[in-house]
Amino acid sequence: MKRYIDEDLQGAEFRECDLTGARLIGVVMQDAVIDGLITNLVVNGVEVTQYVEAELDRRHPVRVLIRSEDPADLREAARQLHAGWAATIERIRRTPGSEHRSVNDEWSAAQTLRHLIFVHDSWFRRCCLGTTELFTPMGIGPADEPYREAHGLDLSLDPDLDEIVRERAAQSAELEAWLDEVTAVQLAARAPVPDDDVWPPYARGRLVRQCLGTVLNETFEHHNFCVRDLDLIEARGAE
Repeated sequence: MKRYIDEDLQGAEFRECDLTGARLIGVVMQDAVIDGLITNLVVNGVEVTQYVEAELDRRHPVRVLIRSEDPADLREAARQLHAGWAATIERIRRTPGSEHRSVNDEWSAAQTLRHLIFVHDSWFRRCCLGTTELFTPMGIGPADEPYREAHGLDLSLDPDLDEIVRERAAQSAELEAWLDEVTAVQLAARAPVPDDDVWPPYARGRLVRQCLGTVLNETFEHHNFCVRDLDLIEARGAE
């Protein structure tokens, strides 16, 4: 276990780190930002996760729909997520070039949308439909090998916003059409993940509902990231 004692960590950034079980004792933490998968977080003796989750649900009611087991709620969640992204894409178009701007080393809006293309191919088409088709070439997957550029992905591509948006619109229509027909029984079934070494390697054994949840959650979370960064881009442009 690493221990930091009397260290000056002002301005430190921990990115993609596993801090499970971390203990911060007697620390000074002002103006700090924590963003990630957080459970059982105790601050000064108070477990705050439930407070945070309740506030997030209040701000984003679609989160409640995403967690539902009711196909009707899941259809509505997909519709709201699609509408949210459509509004954000129009916002991006009002500032030409903003789709390629990165903030704090995060993905640009274009890269984020390309990642969601990959998410749909892997977690919906492969895991919910059981397809073995190649991924959409413009998609952006995980950085680690052997998945980084495999199964049809082509990192040399540089599609424009219109190309990316057309592909995402087709995927959203495909998902919504499937949700119009899917039943609770089908959602509760074992996901028909092909038995090969293609991403995602840890999906086998999951339920269709769990794989769908990954698609919806990724769509929601990455939209929040995109809006956050657009706010910063626009604020800097106004300075």
